[in-house]
Amino acid sequence: MTAEHHGHTKSGTPLTDELIETLADEAETGYDVDEILGRRGKRGRPALGSGPSTVESVRLDPELKERLAQRAEKDGVPVSEVIRDALRHHLDAAS
Repeated sequence: MTAEHHGHTKSGTPLTDELIETLADEAETGYDVDEILGRRGKRGRPALGSGPSTVESVRLDPELKERLAQRAEKDGVPVSEVIRDALRHHLDAAS
């Protein structure tokens, strides 16, 4: 006799009557939220500083945009990282 399947989990595990029963038993006994969150791993963007980040718009002429893209590619970093680094250096030099 084969087990009846009710689809699959996100990871591809078949949802069988046995697995559904196991999950229901686990839900009835309760969950350790800290343990579940620990299994998830980190998601989202990493923090950039001491508080929430903001997004700022800047107009760039085509030549500057091209130089920026080339520098980011050369350094192997996102364009936004080159911009943040340049702004930090500029502000530190102005102090």
